Amino acid sequence: MTKFGGKTCLITGAASGLGRSTALAAAAKGAALVLTDIAADGLEQTAADARAAGATVHVATAADVSDYDQVVALAAEAHAAVGSVDIVMNVAGIATWGTVDRLTHAQWRRTIDIDLMGPIHVIEAFVPQMIAAGRGGHLVNVSSAAGLFGLPWHAPYSAGKFGLRGVSEVLRFDLAKHGIGVSLVCPGAMATPMVDSVDIAGVDRTAEAVQRGVSLFMRHAVTPEAAAGSIVRGVERNRYLIFTSHDIRIGFWAQRYIPPAYTLAMRGLNWAMTRYVEQKVTAPAR
Repeated sequence: MTKFGGKTCLITGAASGLGRSTALAAAAKGAALVLTDIAADGLEQTAADARAAGATVHVATAADVSDYDQVVALAAEAHAAVGSVDIVMNVAGIATWGTVDRLTHAQWRRTIDIDLMGPIHVIEAFVPQMIAAGRGGHLVNVSSAAGLFGLPWHAPYSAGKFGLRGVSEVLRFDLAKHGIGVSLVCPGAMATPMVDSVDIAGVDRTAEAVQRGVSLFMRHAVTPEAAAGSIVRGVERNRYLIFTSHDIRIGFWAQRYIPPAYTLAMRGLNWAMTRYVEQKVTAPAR
C-alpha cells in the first residue's frame, strides 16, 4: 500500500478542477506538496488553501508542462527543496474534439504536447530522482475514458490519453523493481472547468444544442472532490486502473468481454453525436 502521510507529492494542474481537489485530498492524508499549473493565480489559491488546512507546501510554481525547459526548472527547484518527491501525479490536461476535416494541425499539436508530452516531461524530470533516492514511491497518470474507448470526435484527445495509457502500462512493470507503483486514472464525466473550455473544432460553443448537451453531461458528472477521493483511495491500495465512476468501469469490462456490444455502442454514439451536433451547430468543413 502507498501511504500519503509523511510523503512529498508533486501534482500538476493544481490550480483548479481535479488537480486542485487531488492536491487538497493528498494534503488531508498528510502529504507535503509540490504544486504546479500554468495558471499562477489559481495555483497560489490552492497553495494558500492547503496551507490554511495545515499542509506543508514546499513549492508552488507556475509552469507549462508542455515546455520541457520549464518542467526541468521546476524539478530543479523541487529537488533543491526536498531532495526528491515520493509521489508524482500527472493531472494537467486539455480536451480537444472534432472531426478530422475540421481539426487544425495546431489543435492536434497542442493537445498532444499537453496531454502526452507534458506527462512525459514530468516523468523524465522527476522519476529518475525517485529511483536514485531508493525509497520507492508512486506515479499517477490521469488518462480518461477517451483513453479506453473510441468516443466520437475525440481523436486528438484520445491520441494523448491512449498514449499516456501505453506509457503507464510499460512503466507499471519497468518501475516495479524500484518499488515504484503506477496508477492509470480513467475518469468519466467530471464537473470541472474543463467542461467549459473544451475546444470543439467547427462548433459554436454558445449554440443552444451545445448548451443542452453540456447540461446533460453535467447531470451525469461526478464532482472533482469525489474523483480525487477515488484517486487517493486507489493509490493507497496500489491499484493500477482507477475509475472515478461506475459507468466507465462497466464500459471497460464490456469492451473486454462483450466486444460486439462495445462496437454497437460506439457506432450508436457516433451516429447520435453526428446527427445532433452537425445538423445544428457546426460550421462548414475547412
